[in-house]
Amino acid sequence: MPSTSEPSPLAAHAERLTGVPLRELIQDPQRNEALRQRLGPLLLDLSRQSLDLPALQALGEDLEASGWQAAREAMFSGESINRSEGRPVLHTALRAAGAALPSPAPAEVRRDIEQTLQKVERLVSALHAGEGASCGLPTTVTDVVHIGIGGSDLGPRLAVHALSRYRRPHTRVHFLTNVDGQTVHDLLAGLDPRRTLVIIASKSFNTQETLLNANALRDWIARAYDGNARKLARHFLAVTARPEAARAWGVPESHIYPMWDYVSGRTSLWSAVGLVAALALGMEHFRAMLAGAARMDDHFRSTEWTQNLPVLLALVEHWNRNFKGYAGRAVIAYADLLRDLTPYLQQLEMESLGKQVDQNGQPLAGRGGGVVWGGVGTNAQHAYFQALHQGSEVIPVEFIALVRPAHPLHANHDALLSNVLGQAASLALGRSAAEVQADPERRPEGLSAEALAAQRVLPGNRPSTIILLDELTPQSLGSLIALYEHKVFVLAHWWGLNAYDQWGVEPGKALARQIAAVLDAEAMDLEDFDPATRALIQEIQSRREG
Repeated sequence: MPSTSEPSPLAAHAERLTGVPLRELIQDPQRNEALRQRLGPLLLDLSRQSLDLPALQALGEDLEASGWQAAREAMFSGESINRSEGRPVLHTALRAAGAALPSPAPAEVRRDIEQTLQKVERLVSALHAGEGASCGLPTTVTDVVHIGIGGSDLGPRLAVHALSRYRRPHTRVHFLTNVDGQTVHDLLAGLDPRRTLVIIASKSFNTQETLLNANALRDWIARAYDGNARKLARHFLAVTARPEAARAWGVPESHIYPMWDYVSGRTSLWSAVGLVAALALGMEHFRAMLAGAARMDDHFRSTEWTQNLPVLLALVEHWNRNFKGYAGRAVIAYADLLRDLTPYLQQLEMESLGKQVDQNGQPLAGRGGGVVWGGVGTNAQHAYFQALHQGSEVIPVEFIALVRPAHPLHANHDALLSNVLGQAASLALGRSAAEVQADPERRPEGLSAEALAAQRVLPGNRPSTIILLDELTPQSLGSLIALYEHKVFVLAHWWGLNAYDQWGVEPGKALARQIAAVLDAEAMDLEDFDPATRALIQEIQSRREG
């Protein structure tokens, strides 16, 4: 971390590299090779980042001095590294069965996980065979509605959409997340209540948005059976850490799947929260996704930092945040199938690293996590790439692309790949005044040649990362997601913060519950609210009859 008294070695490297253009840095083949590493079908290319080999070495030495390997093993073995909540962090144990290295997670944890996977597999097999009644479900299921929010939605949604070419026929999957009733209303208009299976994913089984949506579907299905509770119960499954709350709501005991305190919502895809993905894709593909993540786990545990993909990604993020001062980065997936990746990463990274104090409650010595935003290319090029190339703020870009598509339209795919490489090169190299002058443009009357040329110059030195997947498969998607999970872990350890709690969200949710209680009340006591909130509550009430 930068020192407040004298420059640290890393700060000295940042100062030394000030003014050294990427045009020059990328001429060093040894540097480029060190910054380009592969694991199976995944290539990580960091060669367009604004650092050289001495700076990279200094970053690695700084991380090594932090004892990250011991912290890594503490996580894998189930020590309570989530100190503010006194919990282990064992999402890696959820996919340990597919790992080559033996898992150090507690035996009882591994046993519970395998039993849950087997229960998921029995359900998936029964439904795909048209034998749902054997598991207490409707005989025929044409639609599965997954209700969850945050980590209970983003991971499964990403997997189902990204791997759509592996989808099982005859079963449609829908995701309900936001509390907006319009989405529920529109969805139900196209479904048959007698052929709809509902999965409620909520760790606490007390999430406002999830329960409101679940109640709406319960009422809708109940009407189809004239309120028959036994028939109604066949349509609901729950994934929760509070089975008693699910039972009280009306989910049968045999339809409840566990979540555990040692798995955070944003890393819960690998658990029974991924049930909807297993139903949509088939259990063999769900297990393949777990195996892809386990391969990244093995790599993370066994590889020196110089070739360790999650570590290298973390080194660059630390450099860009704390020594280059960049506010965040744009993540652009050049694959429509990965359109949900950026929202997924927003939660994984910003909920995990969006902290300003360390685990001891002291202010961080540097910056925590930055803003993650983005979308899909090439659409993004026609929206905000102008600002990425010529804006006053430097925003690093992360490009994600596929070498081989799952379709035969090769001209389209070549256009995608050429845009990835062209945009990355243009961001790094820029366009000098001399290059502009060598490529004259018609000058409008009244505009000087100098003014036009200045507007066409690109400053360059805009860093970017390229992640190439050979193709989008369950294995490669699993590895990609685990790559980001481990990057978050490394940064959290390095910065001294807890990546696995999210206290910042709770007060707003508590206030929302208080406000909801008064919005429909005839007599409102608003004294507990601040003046700005009181005014808007009164404004809403006064306009409701309009």
